[in-house]
Formats: sequence, C-alpha cells, structure tokens
Amino acid sequence: MRHNVGYRKLGRTKEHRRALLRNLATDLFRHERLTTTLPKARELRPFAEKLITLARRDDLHARRQVVRQIGDRVVVKKLFDTLGPRFASRPGGYTRALKLGPRPGDGADMAIVELVGSEPVFKKHKEDKKARRERKEKAREKEAAETAAAGGGEVAGEPDEDKK
Repeated sequence: MRHNVGYRKLGRTKEHRRALLRNLATDLFRHERLTTTLPKARELRPFAEKLITLARRDDLHARRQVVRQIGDRVVVKKLFDTLGPRFASRPGGYTRALKLGPRPGDGADMAIVELVGSEPVFKKHKEDKKARRERKEKAREKEAAETAAAGGGEVAGEPDEDKK
C-alpha cells in the first residue's frame, strides 16, 4: 500500500525535480500542449492546475506567487490575461494527459499534456475544396464583369479571334 507517499520522485533531487516541474509548466502555458513521459505528466498536472487556480484570482499576491514558480514574465502575463479568464467558470480540471504509448528508444510510456480548450480544430477536406471552388467562381464572375465593363467583352454569336 502507498500510505503517506505523496508524489513521484522521478529519480531526481528535490531541487532538480522542482526545476523540472517549473520548466514543464512554463512550456505548457507557453505552447498549451507538450509531450513528455507519463510519470512527469502525472506530476505536472496538479502543479500546473494550482498555478491556473492562482491565475483565476488575478490579484497582486497571486501574481507574485506565480512569478515565484514561473520565471518567464511573458508566460505569466499570458497565464493571467488569457488562461485565467478562459478557466474562470471551470471548477478545476484544466489539464488533460493523453497516453501515447512507448517511446521507440527506451520504451518509456509517453503522454501529451494539454490545456483543456486548446484542442486543434480540423476542417473537413471537402469543405476546403468547396470553398476553393466558390472562390474561383467568384473570381471568374468578377473578371468577366470587369472585361464587359471595359468594353472588351464578346458580342453574342461572334467568337473571339484569340480562341480560334
């Protein structure tokens, strides 16, 4: 049984582990998604979620507490200006860890950690083709209207000499 065992040590000293979590959290907030090993991802989730909860408060003390953990001022600004308001109405569960399977080199279990709501939106390929076709038709109509207005349009029943 794992009584009174609160966290994974990840084979590192306390200072190294703390630096690792800070770096992972900084990259997670900067890119909103990262790929890492599964144990690191599981340790990162509560660490990052506590920082997001502080960002939701958006007061000076919370900002100073976050700056203690995240050294990059640009990331802290993004956390308070963008991510905090995004999760303002959400009562926790700001991150998600998706298992990827073993890493080819050493077989370590890999995972993607991402912020909820930052999933990529993929368009259907047919919609892209349809939109492209419509743009081409509009361009042809516009071109035909411009040539007709300039007086260079064909007269009905009379073929253009360039097309012979």
